[in-house]
Amino acid sequence: MPAKDDSSDKEKCLDLFLKIGLDERTARNTVANNKVTANLTSVINEAAVTDGCSRTVGNLLYTVATKYPANALPHRPTLLQYIVSSKVKTTAQLDAALSFLSTTGLENLDLKTFEEACGVGIEVSTEDIKQAVSEVVEENKATILELRYRTNVGELLGYVRKRLPWGDAKVAKQLVDAKLYELLGERTAADDEKPSKKKKEKPAKVEDKAPVATPEKSPEEDLNPYLIFPNPEENFKVHTEVPFSDGSILRCCNTKALLDKHLKATGGKVLTRFPPEPNGYLHIGHAKAMFIDFGLAKDRDGGCYLRYDDTNPEAEKKEYIDHIEEIVQWMGWKPFKITYTSDYFQELYELAVELIKRGHAYVDHQTPDEIKEYREKKMNSPWRDRPISESLKLFEDMKSGLVEEGKATLRMKQDMQSDNYNMYDLIAYRIKFTPHPHAGDKWCIYPSYDYAHCIVDSLENITHSLCTLEFETRRASYYWLLHALGIYQPYVWEYSRLNVSNTVMSKRKLNRLVTEKWVDGWDDPRLMTLAGLRRRGMTPTAINAFVRGIGITRSDGTLISVERLEYHVREELNRTAPRAMVVLHPLKVVITNLEANSAIEVDAKIWPDAKADDASAFYKIPFSNVVYIERSDFRMKDSKDYYGLAPGKSAILRYAFPIKCTEVILADDNETILEIRAEYDPSKKTKPKGVLHWVSQPSPGVDPLKVEIRLFERLFISENPAELDNWLGDLNPNSKVIIPGAYGVSSLRNAKVGDNFQFERLGYFVVDQDSTPEKLVFNRTVTLKDSYSKGGK
Repeated sequence: MPAKDDSSDKEKCLDLFLKIGLDERTARNTVANNKVTANLTSVINEAAVTDGCSRTVGNLLYTVATKYPANALPHRPTLLQYIVSSKVKTTAQLDAALSFLSTTGLENLDLKTFEEACGVGIEVSTEDIKQAVSEVVEENKATILELRYRTNVGELLGYVRKRLPWGDAKVAKQLVDAKLYELLGERTAADDEKPSKKKKEKPAKVEDKAPVATPEKSPEEDLNPYLIFPNPEENFKVHTEVPFSDGSILRCCNTKALLDKHLKATGGKVLTRFPPEPNGYLHIGHAKAMFIDFGLAKDRDGGCYLRYDDTNPEAEKKEYIDHIEEIVQWMGWKPFKITYTSDYFQELYELAVELIKRGHAYVDHQTPDEIKEYREKKMNSPWRDRPISESLKLFEDMKSGLVEEGKATLRMKQDMQSDNYNMYDLIAYRIKFTPHPHAGDKWCIYPSYDYAHCIVDSLENITHSLCTLEFETRRASYYWLLHALGIYQPYVWEYSRLNVSNTVMSKRKLNRLVTEKWVDGWDDPRLMTLAGLRRRGMTPTAINAFVRGIGITRSDGTLISVERLEYHVREELNRTAPRAMVVLHPLKVVITNLEANSAIEVDAKIWPDAKADDASAFYKIPFSNVVYIERSDFRMKDSKDYYGLAPGKSAILRYAFPIKCTEVILADDNETILEIRAEYDPSKKTKPKGVLHWVSQPSPGVDPLKVEIRLFERLFISENPAELDNWLGDLNPNSKVIIPGAYGVSSLRNAKVGDNFQFERLGYFVVDQDSTPEKLVFNRTVTLKDSYSKGGK
């Protein structure tokens, strides 16, 4: 009997689910899941649609049953009434509603704000969607025509959704499919072929101390990394909770009035900031920060400030300011506006006065050592409870230069007994009788980072304040201060730092490497400074692709293999770098069956996929009776696994002819090879396996173009030198090798600083700034993916 009753109940539930428009398969799968069955039955009863409803409403009810946040159950009947009355009628609206309710929880539901958050009352017609689809397809037409039916339709729909967030996704999909058909016609067999897979690189060897990512392409590269961030109009939710030692909790969020004022000032646009301190050169970690800060603003059609965090007058230099602005532009980012924290010194001072008046700050006379001791013991300063009027007078004296440096600070009155040491009455102002590079000598008190950065974020109406995870414990202080002043609070989010193997990235260590001459300046190609990477020949496109592939995550401690960066650089340069030939260690080869005063012009490919009828894709090389090959491509003794040249053996000179070694000229020591003699096969009937790169004399008795080659390896031997006590002892003595007498093909003669090339069989190279009209200097950017160890096969 119980089994029969159970079967009967399931049949009733199945009938109920079919009535609300679920397809039979979904309905039966639901009945098989007791939890979903109970949820959906409750939702149907709450919505009062036990007699049935439209399929659209039913599908939305099913989503509520499976995704509704448990912390907001009291508000579920309200949502269901919006669905049944067709005020919430699309999946996009429902997703927004569920997100809103999950953050609201058990708090009172503000219906007006709720309706704004999920687009209630906004009508999007099919014509509106059709127009948006047409615009998106037109903007991406070139890519669509190239990829045809391999085009990422989800990405196109994302662009449509950005224009019309409340449009019907199903209609948008149908219209995009129709538009693609209209543009491309019928699918062909080629459209259905799977793209060839690229051979994966071997991952770097890793140490036990930290995981190192491999250079394989990650799924994150195909996704929009900025989808995790909320829109500005959502910034009314609780940002963070600040627990106090007395048991009270401060729940920081914007009031409706503050948020409305902010949105009116910004027009609802996303505003971010990239706030470097101008006390050094930017490194690859800053590339990640730029990608997040500038990238989010660009993705949302907003703006990103380049703000110099110049609160320390002793550390800032004009050299660093100029470098930062220039490198930001090189990385492909355009600041919405360039500002300085010092631009706001007057406002910051006035707000400090207000903070004192509100009883949230005091002038303190403790020494740095005393402050440290009191913090360790969680003890209040003896000056903490001095009268407000006294602190106001003393702070004015500090500003007027009447107090000696080191004799007073302004401290925020936070919570000295907190479990968070970043709430231990942080310093807001200190005295420094030092002129400021940007503000001049007007000030002798300067705000601290902890005081200034959150206030300037608020003054600039920043919507998203994004920083690395080491600042996470400062979030409490950030929101405490803005709350104490009653000013707008940006949305704060922290992400993991970028840690790359075989290098150091702390400014202190980088500064030591530069000042102690372990490297050749901030732009040394072995450093992970962006200036160094640029000089090494790495492109901003490749660096940004590397950062995008890592993703915007909060998982800290991962050491990313430098091979992953090199992978993206190779991918970029393989497409964009023209080919040429250079011989690093030249060995002279005399072609005995070619006259000394004659030469045969051969065509060499600038691009690997060059078409025979495209003259611009080739360059000319004279094949004369004196050519030069790599010394490593010749051996006195042959072996089966060797494809180079040896006595009596043949090899092909790339783009030219097979040659056969007929004689070897040795020095007096009978070991050093001075030159070799060879015969070429003009008929090309010989088919040796080995293929060698080469350079020839441009005319009889004239040496080829002489160039200097600089080969760079990892700067440090260990994966993670920053962990070592003696990290300088881990420097790689072979990280830089200079080859002053290499030979290159004549077509390189007009190369300019910054030009990239692939030197066949050797790697990717760039023209260095040390080049002169008399001699070109090339830096190796990265080696080739394959070593060509078997004769260029």
